[in-house]
Amino acid sequence: MIAALQDPMVQRILIVALLVGTTAPVVGTYLVQRRMALLGDGIGHVALAGVAAGWLAGSAAGLAQRDLLAVPGAILFALIGAVIIERMRSRGTAAADVVMAILFYGGIALGVLLISIAGGTNANLLGYLFGSISTVSWTDVWVTLALAAVILVLGLGLRAALFAVTHDQESAYAMGLPVQVLNMVVAVLAAVTITVAMRVVGVLLVSALMIIPVAIAQLMTRSFARTMTVSMAIGVALCLTGVSITLQYDLQPGALIVVLGVAVYMVVASGAAVVQRRHRRQSMEAHT
Repeated sequence: MIAALQDPMVQRILIVALLVGTTAPVVGTYLVQRRMALLGDGIGHVALAGVAAGWLAGSAAGLAQRDLLAVPGAILFALIGAVIIERMRSRGTAAADVVMAILFYGGIALGVLLISIAGGTNANLLGYLFGSISTVSWTDVWVTLALAAVILVLGLGLRAALFAVTHDQESAYAMGLPVQVLNMVVAVLAAVTITVAMRVVGVLLVSALMIIPVAIAQLMTRSFARTMTVSMAIGVALCLTGVSITLQYDLQPGALIVVLGVAVYMVVASGAAVVQRRHRRQSMEAHT
C-alpha cells in the first residue's frame, strides 16, 4: 500500500475521498436536524440533468472532450434545484417531499433526454450515477478542494446560526437572525456538497454519505456540535477505508462505502440498544 501511495492516481483518489468524507457529514448534520434527510436525493438528480446539459453544451460547442462542461453543469443545476426547493418550502407552495419527488424523477428523465440529444448514451451517465473516482484528474482535485473549502468555511463558521435556524425557526426569528438567508445557505451547501461527492459515490448514493455518518454519530453523542465532529471523523474513515479496499479488489467504491456505513450503523445501533436495556435493568433493580 505504501508503494501505491506514490502513484498519482492513488494520491488523487485518496485526496478526493478525504475531502468528501470530511464535508458531506457537515451538511448532512443540518439536513438531519431539519428532518430533510432526502434533500440530497432530489438535488442529486437535478445535478444529473446538469451533467447531461454540460454534455449537450460541450457537443454543441464542438469540444473534443464533450464531458468537459459536465461538472460545471452539475453545479449550476444543483444550485438552481436547491433554490427552487427552498423557496417553495419556505412559501408553503407545496409539501417539501412532493417537491423533492418531482425534482427526483424530473432530473432523471431530463438527464436521459439531454444525453440522448447530445449524441451520448445512458452509459455515459453511469459514472455520475454510481461514481467514478478513479477517473478524477488533478483539475478535479483542485475544484473539489475549492468547493470543500466553501462548505467548511460556511458550514462550520456559521454553525451556531445555522443550528438555531434548523432547530427552531421561531426562536431564530426572535433572535433577529436572517432566517430565510440562512435556510438558503443550507440548501446551497447541500447542492455544493452533492457536486463534490458525486464523483466518489454517485448521485444515487450521495445522500447516504451525507446522512449515514450523522445517524451513527447521533447514537454516540448528545450535543449538536459533537455530533457534527464525530460524523466528520466517521465520514473520513468510511471513505478512506472504502477506496483503500477498492484499490486492492475490483469493487465499486461508492457502493462499498455506503455498505460499510450501513454495517457500522447496525453494529453501533445494536450496541446502543444493549447498553440502554442494561441501564433500564439497573435502574429497575435500584428502585426495588
